[in-house]
Amino acid sequence: MAEAPSLLKGKRILIVDDEEDVLETIEDILDMARTDKARDYETASRKIKDNRYDLAILDIMGVNGLGLLEQAVYRGIPTVMLTAHAITPETLIESIRKGAISYLPKETLVELDTLLEDLLSAYQNGIPPWELLFKKLGTYFDERFGPDWKSKDNEFWSDFNRTYNIGKGIQKRLENDPNIIGKGI
Repeated sequence: MAEAPSLLKGKRILIVDDEEDVLETIEDILDMARTDKARDYETASRKIKDNRYDLAILDIMGVNGLGLLEQAVYRGIPTVMLTAHAITPETLIESIRKGAISYLPKETLVELDTLLEDLLSAYQNGIPPWELLFKKLGTYFDERFGPDWKSKDNEFWSDFNRTYNIGKGIQKRLENDPNIIGKGI
């Protein structure tokens, strides 16, 4: 039986990280896609404004990834945060609030293509990518942040768990969706 073609095949993906070796590694992993790279905020910001992408993968530290996230969401680009040093409950929550579709630790690079395919498939099929992420990496976050890490921001997580489909991040993305704007929805 033939293997199904990758959901990432031919997709235009912006990769932003201040470390050249990380950019090259991601580019190698995503060799089925058309990738565009940036190593700093200014270059990435210009690329987001001047081009259309099917997906953006943003580092947080060193490139003002959260600022770039706002720009990408405004342009309707599904965005995944990929970070090593900013793996904290606070940046995870901020990524959700600003409209990212996922938040991945760089330790997951070896399975990046599979994770991205699953997340994009969920996103395109109306399945909450965050729900999928926590099913796949919930144990990682519990081990990294401690077993009661959500209790500090219990109100946020309680609301979030009730509203996977209409969370703030999704609302933010929908505000900029050209398929919805002007339709009175």
